Amino acid sequence: MIKQAEFVTSIVSHKNIPNDGRSHILLLGRSNVGKSSMINAITNRKSLARVSQTPGKTITLNLYLINQSIYLVDAPGYGYAKRSKVLTKDFLKMIRDYIEHHQELKKIFLLMDYNVGPTVDDIAVYDELLIVCQQLGIELIVVLTKYDKCKPSMRYKREKEIKEKLLPNQKIYITSSEKKLGINELIKEVLE
Repeated sequence: MIKQAEFVTSIVSHKNIPNDGRSHILLLGRSNVGKSSMINAITNRKSLARVSQTPGKTITLNLYLINQSIYLVDAPGYGYAKRSKVLTKDFLKMIRDYIEHHQELKKIFLLMDYNVGPTVDDIAVYDELLIVCQQLGIELIVVLTKYDKCKPSMRYKREKEIKEKLLPNQKIYITSSEKKLGINELIKEVLE
């Protein structure tokens, strides 16, 4: 159970990450996939993480301390077309540096939109993370968001389409922040 959650800081370099021995879980996903909504659902707080109406708004790593023991780290969204190539390159470098230089990073949650299905960017990031996570001993978990937005008649087809693009033994959570579907299971994963 999550009893305490607070926003701690925003950083633009892995060098500014608190080095206090606490575990980290990185949340990655394309812009507008629902990372902020998921943080709010997991922590049962309506506005701990600010939900933006403008995709691509987050440009820093935002750290949230959970139960005084784990950091949830919200990364900038990828795949946002209006963001300049220079900025996109800077974000990717910041995220890579963070993953490669932070020994307390235990898990990466890669969020994908269930309703939209995996985009080209999602699969490119997934494939790259598989290699990095294997090398560094970090667990990669796919979290499918916005299940409630997908028409019931499309759900089986969408799930099949998603699973075909992932490894057969990939750990997956299907969630809806709005309907709280899969949130309790995700909380257990965070606290594990």
